Amino acid sequence: MKQVVQSARGGQLTLRDVPAPKVRAGHLLVATTASLISAGTERMIVEFAAKSLAGKAMARPDLVRKVLDKARRDGLVSTFHSVMARLDEAIPLGYSAAGRVIAVGAGLEGRFRVGQRVAVAGAGLANHAEFNTVPQALAVPVPDDVPDEQASFATVGAIALHAVRNLGAGLGDVVAVLGVGLVGQIAVQLLALQGARVVALDYNPARLDLARRLGAEFAANLGQAGVEPAVAALTGGLGADAILVAAATESAGPLETAAAIARDRARVCLVGKTGTAFPFADYMKKELQIVVSRSYGPGRYDEDFEGRGIKYPPGFARWTETENLRECVRLMSPALPRRLDLAALISHRFRFEDAEDAYTLVTGNTEPHLGVVLGYPEQELPGSTRVTLPKPKLKPAARCVLGVIGAGNFARAVLLPELARLPNVNLKTIVTQRGLTSEHAGAGFGFATAASEPAAVFEDTEVNAVLIATRHASHAGLVAQALAAGKAVFVEKPLATDHDGLAEVVAARLGSGAFFTVGFNRRFAPMARKAKAHLERHAGPKFLLLRVNAGALPAESWVNAAEEGGGRLVGEACHFIDLARFWVGQPITAVQADAAAVSHGVCDDAAITLTFADGSLASIAYTALGDSAFSKERYELFAGGTVVTIDNFLTMTVTANGTATTEKAAAGQDKGHRDELKAFAAAVAGGGAAPVDEAELLEVSAATLAVLDSLREGRRVSLARNADSCADTTAPAAQ
Repeated sequence: MKQVVQSARGGQLTLRDVPAPKVRAGHLLVATTASLISAGTERMIVEFAAKSLAGKAMARPDLVRKVLDKARRDGLVSTFHSVMARLDEAIPLGYSAAGRVIAVGAGLEGRFRVGQRVAVAGAGLANHAEFNTVPQALAVPVPDDVPDEQASFATVGAIALHAVRNLGAGLGDVVAVLGVGLVGQIAVQLLALQGARVVALDYNPARLDLARRLGAEFAANLGQAGVEPAVAALTGGLGADAILVAAATESAGPLETAAAIARDRARVCLVGKTGTAFPFADYMKKELQIVVSRSYGPGRYDEDFEGRGIKYPPGFARWTETENLRECVRLMSPALPRRLDLAALISHRFRFEDAEDAYTLVTGNTEPHLGVVLGYPEQELPGSTRVTLPKPKLKPAARCVLGVIGAGNFARAVLLPELARLPNVNLKTIVTQRGLTSEHAGAGFGFATAASEPAAVFEDTEVNAVLIATRHASHAGLVAQALAAGKAVFVEKPLATDHDGLAEVVAARLGSGAFFTVGFNRRFAPMARKAKAHLERHAGPKFLLLRVNAGALPAESWVNAAEEGGGRLVGEACHFIDLARFWVGQPITAVQADAAAVSHGVCDDAAITLTFADGSLASIAYTALGDSAFSKERYELFAGGTVVTIDNFLTMTVTANGTATTEKAAAGQDKGHRDELKAFAAAVAGGGAAPVDEAELLEVSAATLAVLDSLREGRRVSLARNADSCADTTAPAAQ
């Protein structure tokens, strides 16, 4: 991709080809459509980089002190090399842009989608570049009626909005804005929108005229006499209630002017970089307050908020930087009777490939300018990959000698009791992170040994099978290690939480003679198998409705954490994708998903549509919004003039030829866990193939990940398959 970069040493500015960024959890990958050159801020950065070493030292004495401290501590040679390395760095330019989402990182499903227009912010993030990776806190949706080039002003708007909030001005207050460049002009409009009486002050007559058109009640040229008496006349001799300093100058003149026109106990807010020497006596006598506005608002410069998505309680920080960005783009909508007019601030437009010419204008100040916007060409999405698996080659063994990794609630309550009852299973070693837990579980279920490291299982030559029941994000890596050790694997769902993990499993399986299976127990349930037998008697496509009343998990549950659980749509909805695949008996060819709006917590409510090779269709409704007193699972299966319904694996009804026949589960609910584990142990002991075709399990896993891809990207995701039907797509293809 192309990006505007600048040398930190000499200040040379170029449009350079660089590798495109990748999306990651909690972030968006955005194809830029418009970016704003903030003339004041970016000119300052460019001019600083162009200074000589001596000039940089004079401009930043704080950095000189750091260099001297390092020289005293580490020596001159080490300090010299460190400084030279910093000077060789390429500086990304830009911090205010708009674009279209082309990839959504894990954890943002239902919050953003591919194709959605967003305004993005952040120095080093919302760069003048064809693609940018931006955290969720610095991206907000853009209303349909707001053009991209105006949305690209959102960051500068948030700076102005936070400064206005810091003033604390109310309806009817007289507020002076010193300096009406980009930030000042937006501040004038915001103040006017909230009912303040705005006084615009600047040296530029054209900008003062623009400020009048955009809402200033009064405008005065600071280069002419009479500013102070004019403000006094406007306020009945009181003076301005608040002063916003949005000027960029090394002079302390704006602070002196602010003191002169302020009323007693007024507030002065600094948003522009200005000289900070102020007339102490004047400020003391009026008891003036000075506040320095923090960029876009609360959350700025906080890595936990911006980079990790940790929220601030709205009761304490209602207007974070994210909310300021959101409010700015909302106020741009032409549908509002009174709105922010950003089009009036655009003085120049350049194509992105002509960015160097744009910076020549800005840095050289060759002609009057205000908002300089770069426009970008449209970008394309990446493609996909696929792979074919060989058949497993395991020697027959007398028994299934099992090593177990993980002993959480589900393993202790369901899996281990069932395994302990199987006559052909030896429980050899159990591994948990905490030694006490493994020892306790080992003693309770009759394991021979207990350990705290998976190597105790992988390196044990007697162990020929591994059960993995750890937290979801660790599954793929542990499966790969077990396969590499030549051991058959039973892994609780999901097989992987991302495409990289699925690819890791495939690579390990290609190099191993052992097989793997996934804990999709429902396909082993007696009612599920009876339903399949009934459906197979009817030719033609099938239509399946699977409704899951999952119930809500606590917000703090590890399942909801992207780095541990991957969310319930990966960790639980996969069960029902597999069940649909089992009933239809045909490859899944496409996946489409839509999520209900997330008002709080994570994305737990989705409608998933699966398309199959024979034209069958399955619709999965997965929700956490229901009442737990209602049945958890209900399936309605339609084929060839007949209907099969299963309610929570307690009742099954077959309706055909006008007659409905219902049977109840004689021994209570049976979701197939016992038969699933029995089939796995038999396959290990007998040296046969996996109890479920591994290619089918990979297909189901890819389809599960495609659900998230569809939610993130807002599109139908196609699953490409090899001609021999023994392939699986480890990343979805665009359709």
